[in-house]
Amino acid sequence: MMPLILAIFLFTLGLGTTITFMSCHWVLAWIGLEINTLAILPLIARHSHPRAVEATTKYFIAQATAATMLLFAGMSSAWLTGLWEIPLTAHPVPVTLATLAIALKIGLAPMHSWLPEVLQGTDFTTGLILSTWQKLAPIALLLQFQPTNSSLLIALGISSIMIGGWGGINQTQTRKILAYSSIAHLGWMTLVLQFSPSLAMLSLIIYFNTAAAAFLLFKMFKSTTINLLAIIRTKGPTITALGPLVLLSLAGLPPLTGFLAKWFILHELTKQDLSSLATLAGVSALLSLFFYMRLAFAMILTNPPDNFTGMIVWRNSTFNMTLCLSFTTVGSLILIPLAPAIAVMLSM
Repeated sequence: MMPLILAIFLFTLGLGTTITFMSCHWVLAWIGLEINTLAILPLIARHSHPRAVEATTKYFIAQATAATMLLFAGMSSAWLTGLWEIPLTAHPVPVTLATLAIALKIGLAPMHSWLPEVLQGTDFTTGLILSTWQKLAPIALLLQFQPTNSSLLIALGISSIMIGGWGGINQTQTRKILAYSSIAHLGWMTLVLQFSPSLAMLSLIIYFNTAAAAFLLFKMFKSTTINLLAIIRTKGPTITALGPLVLLSLAGLPPLTGFLAKWFILHELTKQDLSSLATLAGVSALLSLFFYMRLAFAMILTNPPDNFTGMIVWRNSTFNMTLCLSFTTVGSLILIPLAPAIAVMLSM
């Protein structure tokens, strides 16, 4: 794809998200989401491969269905209350429809089946955009209205945590593993969204940082399967030492940055007298920890091919995002000392 065409699509992608951010009208928010969807489709299909075309088709069908449900929710709100404004949407029917539409749009379980298949058909850069930037506009809409049925968000959140953990256990493709990781992390955000929106946004920011580090790491070494992780040690010893720590930060192990979000979320759930739900979420996080440990084991404890051509890399591929990978890796590992300051900010 030509750089100018790529820049136009990226600008349109940002424009659609910005329109949704600024909108308080259902139709304007729907327009922003549609611009956002139409801008990402050429980026998914830019590789001349049947799997990319299949991923584009699946993504278009899922997003079109979600956008139609969202527009119908806005029309239902206008029909029942006479108001098109998103913050004033309070009737249970349009609120429930909009919540389910947003869940389909960002890939919350049980409406998640399209996300692993789409990420499997894209490259790591487009997969990173789908897992991070494409979540911003729907979550911004979800923050504008308060769902009247709190049990719906709790059910979506806990099912996403459990299905995200179970689904990634038997996967061998790294992009599908990252897709199920995205589903599980979105479940954590949804679980605490109605109790503390600021904490949900903190969890989203931390996930964006750690997910960017993981995607860029796999892109740097073209590690599309777990077996290919075994030869990373021969290509980059330094990043081989830091890569497992990034994955364990995604899993939420202390003292890494990913532990910060899960710690605050479990604390908030306990404050809301939801100790059983917090226990279930914490135990379900062990499922995700299992496949993160598989990836870490393949990177540092699996012997690479013991031959001359496998041990020595005579020509390194060009990677233009080394600085970005460095910043996201550092952010994924050493931000836990900021926990007291963040706790004070959240309590204000």
